[in-house]
Amino acid sequence: MNAAPQEAPPERERVLDVRGLTIGWGDRVLHHDLTFHVDRGEVFAILGRSGSGKSTLLRFLIGLERPIAGDVDIAGQGPVDLTTGLPPFGVMFQAGALFGSMTVGENVELPLAEWTDLPPKAAAAIARTKLALVGLEGAFETLPSELSGGMVRRAALARALALDPELLFLDEPSAGLDPITAKEIDDLIRTLNESLGLTCIVVTHELESIFAIADRCIVLDDRGGGIVAEGDPRALRESTDPRVREFFTRGGRG
Repeated sequence: MNAAPQEAPPERERVLDVRGLTIGWGDRVLHHDLTFHVDRGEVFAILGRSGSGKSTLLRFLIGLERPIAGDVDIAGQGPVDLTTGLPPFGVMFQAGALFGSMTVGENVELPLAEWTDLPPKAAAAIARTKLALVGLEGAFETLPSELSGGMVRRAALARALALDPELLFLDEPSAGLDPITAKEIDDLIRTLNESLGLTCIVVTHELESIFAIADRCIVLDDRGGGIVAEGDPRALRESTDPRVREFFTRGGRG
């Protein structure tokens, strides 16, 4: 008796689709013909040594820079145009990038002030909710200078969540933190991913973070050679490609 054929697993929905992307400025090409995708609900890491263009690639993905060629489709809306409406993503910038003259609460309220017509009380209530979500319930009136490094990252994450995005970009979220605090940030990212169904795209070179939170990743060549590897980071550390092996051995340090 023949066994019934197994059905193929359903194809997952893509929330980021990058096709043939060439990034750079004028005659200077940083990376050529980048093609990859991110599925809904994944934690996807963009990896590479210092100077490989990870954070620069993020700027092109979120529409702060225009590519030389290729396409970026986010949430089925095509390339990002930040002048035309609410973006379907939030961004946690490197080192937090909080405004020092504003309280933590005011920092979290900024996206709401820019993209919505909510009255101040409603915006403040949302900001308090997002701060509670990242473990900063009592920090609304605090200035960024009064926060520890880990608390600054949490506040920046709350701001990135202010508009309830379906996709979150995080640029080096745990870089420069002590190991215990870095693990707390990693755990928070994974918790938000699992509890809210957030798709997260993380730029990092921190090996412990990669193995703790990333489902899949790409590795960028630091000499402009594009993507040198893609897949589960736990499998890629066994790669025979010397560029990939060096990254997973040295942790992205130059």
